[in-house]
Parts: sequence; C-alpha cells; structure tokens
Amino acid sequence: MIHAYSKLFLPDVQQNLGYACHFAINSCDVEPDSFYDFFIASKVANEIETGSPKFVCGYSGTELALTIFNRIGYAPKKMDFDDNSIMFHRSKEYWAGWILAYYQWMTGIRFSKIRDIISFNQIIQMYHPLHEAPEEKFIEAMDEIVRKNNMNFGTNLHRLRKAAGLTQKQLAELSGVNLRTLQQYEIGSKDINMASGKSINALALALHCNFYDIMELEDLD
Repeated sequence: MIHAYSKLFLPDVQQNLGYACHFAINSCDVEPDSFYDFFIASKVANEIETGSPKFVCGYSGTELALTIFNRIGYAPKKMDFDDNSIMFHRSKEYWAGWILAYYQWMTGIRFSKIRDIISFNQIIQMYHPLHEAPEEKFIEAMDEIVRKNNMNFGTNLHRLRKAAGLTQKQLAELSGVNLRTLQQYEIGSKDINMASGKSINALALALHCNFYDIMELEDLD
C-alpha cells in the first residue's frame, strides 16, 4: 500500500490531531462530531491525507485546531489556553484523535469516508477498553464496523470475486496479494484506491477484468 507520508511522521500526526481534538472539545466547548465535521469541511483532513508537510509536521495540535476554525470562519465562544483540568494525553478526546490518525494512515481510507461509517462520538466511546490495547485491536474493531456497514452493497472487489466463483483464499493465491490484505480491501477497511498498481493489476488479471473495475472510483471525488 502506498502511503501519503512516511511512517516516521505518523506519531507527530497522531499527537497533533489528538491534541487538536482535545483542545477544541475540552477547551473550546465544541461538540465532538461538530469538530470532526469542521476538520473535513476545512480541507485540513485532505491536507493530512495527501501528506502536506505543513499539516503533517509543521503545526502543533493547538495551531491545527485554530487553522480548522479559521478556514471555516468559526469563532469559539470559549477558548481556554490554560485548561489543565484534563491531561490531554490521557483524555478520551485526545485518544480518539490519536487513534483516528493511526487508522487513516494504516488503511488509506479518507477521513470523510470514516465519518460516514462511524461518528467521532462513537470513536470516543471506544476509549474503554481499547485505549490500553495495541492499536491493532482498534483496527480489528473498525474492520467489523466497516464490514457491517458494507454488508448490503459490498465493494467492487467483493462482487467481482463472487461473480468469478472464487474464494478469498483462491484469489489471494492467484493474484499473490496477501490474504489478510485482500480481505481488508474487500470489506473496505483498507482503501483499495491506495493499493499499488502491481496489486490492482494482479487482481484484475486473476478476475479477468479491467484494472479500473476493481477500484472504488466514486471515493475519489
């Protein structure tokens, strides 16, 4: 899978998005889901997804939140820069932003698509018990949520594999794509649009279809 920025910068993005969420929600009294909507509407989410250096490692968490507010013309009624009532690295809101950044980088799913699947409030509610678990446990939990969300319509890869009469294991063997990765592409918990051209081409050859038939092009708008 091709990532927009190096994993070396992922801890910075996690920390900054985590603190931006903590600051906006706890110091500025912005509703969690509203701030997540602001994050997407401001195009800051897209800046991170595409690896913009300024948004990956050039801003602090506070600056990130203030940039989001400024871009959409929002002026919080409260803005407490000295709020130490909750240590940000231990707050639920910080963890939710922190794990969200990790999930987006690992899967390549756009922040807006994640919002369509699960609300930010729901991610916050996953703090117990997942905040003390390895990050992979959150990915597993999200995989199940994504699978249920996609159950009624599926992905192009899922439909094409079924039409070809292949099991996931058979397709993995024919294409050389890792079985677990193929499963994640199929349920949409990894964005197949972010897969390497080699992987997509191998799947297309195995399924006797066009390269673009496998991709989810509607997600590229």
